[in-house]
Amino acid sequence: MSRIGNNPITIPEGVTVEIKDNVVTVKGKLGELTQDIDAVSVKVEEGNVIVERSTELKDHKAKHGLYRSLINNMILGVSKGWTKELELVGVGYRASNQGQKLDMAIGFSHNIVINVAPEVKIETISEKGKNPIVKLTSHDKQLVGQVAAKIRGFRKPEPYKGKGVKFVGEHIRRKAGKSA
Repeated sequence: MSRIGNNPITIPEGVTVEIKDNVVTVKGKLGELTQDIDAVSVKVEEGNVIVERSTELKDHKAKHGLYRSLINNMILGVSKGWTKELELVGVGYRASNQGQKLDMAIGFSHNIVINVAPEVKIETISEKGKNPIVKLTSHDKQLVGQVAAKIRGFRKPEPYKGKGVKFVGEHIRRKAGKSA
């Protein structure tokens, strides 16, 4: 039984939810998102979005909670937005951005330049004595996560010194190096 799927989603002020032909469209002050749905029915009643499943099949039970979470993330995204912060840990690691181009020096012989989707806003923070931070912000949670994972994938944190690109607040399991 999906406990998440049974919870109604409250719609905040300034957000509209429309359902047409199994497509949910959410509009807010930060943007507009759409999601195709199947195996469940979605209704808007009295400022709440209610997701219901028609049968007790295993696939329908699984999608009940999934679509409720996706619609909730869409509503939160267009009203508040989503943010991911990446920290570049290592000597000489730097990041800068010009518009939607992110330029990173992360220990390779060349800089890595990434063109980021226009829906994602990039901000680089470099303070003396601290590790550089890349801040990604957007109304689409999936897109922010995908871009952050791609950036982290260029140099994942290694377990001995902890050097690499990591999420802010992420704990890296450290290993003891070789003992003499």
